[in-house]
Amino acid sequence: MAALFRRLDPDFERLHRVLWRQGEPDRVPFIELFADREIMEAVIGEPIPEAEKGDRRPREAALLREIRFWYEAGYDYVEVGVAPNIPLRFLQAQDTAALNSGERGWISESEGPINSWQDFEAFPWPRPEDTDYFNLEFVGRHLPEGMKIIYVGGGQLEYVMWLMGYVPFALALKDDPALMQAVNEKVGELWAATFRAAAEAQGVGALWLGDDMGFKTGTMISAADLRRYFFPWQKKLAAIAHARNLPFLLHSCGNLREVIDDLVEDVCIDAKHSFEDAIQPVTEAKQAYGDRVALLGGIDVDFLCRHSEEEVRSRTRETIDACAPGGGWALGTGNSVANYIPLRNYLAMLDEGRKHGTYRS
Repeated sequence: MAALFRRLDPDFERLHRVLWRQGEPDRVPFIELFADREIMEAVIGEPIPEAEKGDRRPREAALLREIRFWYEAGYDYVEVGVAPNIPLRFLQAQDTAALNSGERGWISESEGPINSWQDFEAFPWPRPEDTDYFNLEFVGRHLPEGMKIIYVGGGQLEYVMWLMGYVPFALALKDDPALMQAVNEKVGELWAATFRAAAEAQGVGALWLGDDMGFKTGTMISAADLRRYFFPWQKKLAAIAHARNLPFLLHSCGNLREVIDDLVEDVCIDAKHSFEDAIQPVTEAKQAYGDRVALLGGIDVDFLCRHSEEEVRSRTRETIDACAPGGGWALGTGNSVANYIPLRNYLAMLDEGRKHGTYRS
């Protein structure tokens, strides 16, 4: 399937204006944390090669096709993720999406590779200088005119929970906070080094931290523990972005009402991403704190999966009408373009954004 939006000339300044809340651009820009490979392939009509890190030629071919996806779908940027090589343990199950990758992975909540001081000392912590920045450097050299990179990395709380397993991590907060904090410091040092390198890379226009901190009714740990252990590291990452005059975006799933003031006023995020109707629709967030922070996405993923194309178009128009006035908002899904979202609904959302999202002076 060929992309539908080649007539939309990319202009990162359009999105930049939204992220800094500098009024209304010419049209509502599009934004996503990421799109699954299967979605990108369906949009551009070509496969994106699988490639190992050391195999440059397939990686280059894959990156060029990913750039093509972001360009032809109407975005003003290319998303690039780079992470330190922290080994994690994944569980796997069959992927049942219509456009599926064969398997879908997740982190075990019951155990991780670090559950004791002995595990911590034996863990193969990578060196910051070992991080592979090839993808970032390659895309920076091949950006279409008008586009920039949004670097996506993180997250601080996520990686600590992943390395320990959520249950052992929660127990360590009570029983052995020194071990948890030792893991937290190691993770923070690695991410700080990675964000500093990304901030200085050619073509980067914003830094985006992905760090899920909540669930449907609250935060994954207490607000007090977030403030004590994790917000200080997030604040350091925001400062790295701001030192280079780059916007700092936060993606976090879950109910963050209890800590939104901390994130805006202390961590100093410039934009908040991930909205779920069951927690807080983006239209309500716009009313509640859209005058203090940019809001990104918000077309609920569950809605996109379960409703008709016409219902998606109607919801998109309604959301534009509620969130676009005054600027400070970009159109996208509530989370990401997962491979189980019907392609027709994803494209319908973008099409309505193109048709209905133009500001009138």
